[in-house]
Amino acid sequence: MRILIIEDEIIIARFIEQQLKANFSCTVQIAINYNEVLDVMPEFLPHLLLCDINLNEKLDGIAMVKELEKSYAFEVIFITSYQSKIVIGQASTVKPLHYLIKPVDEAAIYAAIRLASPVIEANGKLGQLQPEYLPELDLNDTERYILGFVLANKTTKEIADILHLSHFTVKNYRHKLCRKLNLKDENNALLKWALANEGKIS
Repeated sequence: MRILIIEDEIIIARFIEQQLKANFSCTVQIAINYNEVLDVMPEFLPHLLLCDINLNEKLDGIAMVKELEKSYAFEVIFITSYQSKIVIGQASTVKPLHYLIKPVDEAAIYAAIRLASPVIEANGKLGQLQPEYLPELDLNDTERYILGFVLANKTTKEIADILHLSHFTVKNYRHKLCRKLNLKDENNALLKWALANEGKIS
């Protein structure tokens, strides 16, 4: 399970990270602001967000989750100091798995993740881009072919030989795909995306 902690207080974020790694089989990343969230989401593709509501950003945690849901499939648990019925009601509109009130301790974090785990494990659509996200990218046939070969773990040279293109042309296509998919232009970023979204590549 991949878990993204969205928390602008790094000490709290590190504490939550420590508890997760100590008690669960999971991969964890931390984002302390909206820009970091946008950087992390495309490559990490979390199954679960642990999200603060008050992030001192242009978007609060609730609005951020609503925005991210347009492109990504995930579950969310809010961790916040807000206890008002109004805020809880607003948070309920995104159907969180849990709503934890700060300060949170080891037991609260453990209970929330323990109860959320079966729900997440049963939903094979989590940790991916939303189904409607890929068609909006308007990929051409060559880009889809290359994605298919990347999924088959072919190297740039092997793809170039198969498609009778130059090594540099394929490299350029891979670079453009990373930009379209909002991925970091690194060796494994495109492969990770392809593996996580195999059903959308055709």
